[in-house]
Amino acid sequence: MRHHGAATPPNPLPPVRGADVSMTEEVESLGGSYRADGRERDLFELLAEAGVNTVRLRAWIDPYDEDGEPYMGGTNDLEATVRLARRARRAGLDLLLDLHYSDFWTDPKKQPIPKSWRHLTGRALAEQVHDYTAEVLARLAAEGLRPRMVQVGNEITNGMLWPEGKTPRYDDRARCFGPDDEPAWDRLAELLKAGLAAVPSGVSSVLHLDFGGANDLYRGWFDHVTDRGVDFDVIGLSYYPFWHGTLDDLAANMNDVSARYGKDVLVVETSYAWTEEAPAGHHSIFRPELAEIAGYPATVEGQSSFLRDLYATVAAVPGGRGLGAVYWEPAWLPVDGTTWASLAGMEYGDDVGAGGNTWANQALFDFDGNALPSLRVLGGA
Repeated sequence: MRHHGAATPPNPLPPVRGADVSMTEEVESLGGSYRADGRERDLFELLAEAGVNTVRLRAWIDPYDEDGEPYMGGTNDLEATVRLARRARRAGLDLLLDLHYSDFWTDPKKQPIPKSWRHLTGRALAEQVHDYTAEVLARLAAEGLRPRMVQVGNEITNGMLWPEGKTPRYDDRARCFGPDDEPAWDRLAELLKAGLAAVPSGVSSVLHLDFGGANDLYRGWFDHVTDRGVDFDVIGLSYYPFWHGTLDDLAANMNDVSARYGKDVLVVETSYAWTEEAPAGHHSIFRPELAEIAGYPATVEGQSSFLRDLYATVAAVPGGRGLGAVYWEPAWLPVDGTTWASLAGMEYGDDVGAGGNTWANQALFDFDGNALPSLRVLGGA
């Protein structure tokens, strides 16, 4: 298979070697556990020993249906986020906080406004964004859990807090945004400024888009928001090599936007498969044809090679602007009962489909919770 990306420099070790493990409590509550060398271990201690130094945790506002039942997918309300952050801090790990500004998943296809905010528009909604951001960060600070970085929104390529903050959709085929709607970009900028204003000095603010290999997307989006005076610290990218172009595409984009906007860049989501098999009772997003697209075999060795090449690509960004990478849900085990969403959660996000764990063959643990050698590669081995 072909590999695309920067030539590997000697032992590239970016400063951020991260893992998003927001699903941990759900996995453990359903009987899942983690092992290394045949011995059961605390997940966060395992991550730290492997060389991982940052944990990314998402925060939803009210991930429960009208009967108080959880939407699942980790049910990452503030209390769950605080509990996980405590465990991360005890293990000596830094925190990247991922604020979705929603009650459940957000991405370019969906950015549903929280149920309790639906009556707000305009300046009142922006003030709510500011106050919520400040309240979450104050709670973490009071617990001694101040994050190193904060994402103001998650994959906000097409805006956030729909319909108020929705922007013209990016057209993958035309490689540009739809017809400019200046008031829409103005509204998004107001919401972003409100959230960013609540991030304290000394904590890096991150704006995060998907499709890390699409330079036209990043130029178009960040031109719009920077022209409106939106000030932030880090450009966050999702980069899945089977969806988002080659590593050469990623490198070209990171090199360009870091110089164009004078910002550091961080891959805040990535993954690769260690097997093409799906666990019993679950289907898998990763299929054999995706390995052909990405150019790495779906094996532990292929997964490890991809991570090394990704780190090399990030480390090669000029001026030391490449901060590192965060692996998305490397510890989501396929225990009975786990699912990315309940039916009510799917309906809230207008994204109804099959449930279950669609990610287990992209974890850094096998289906029984044994750490794979690629976990140490994530940590820099």
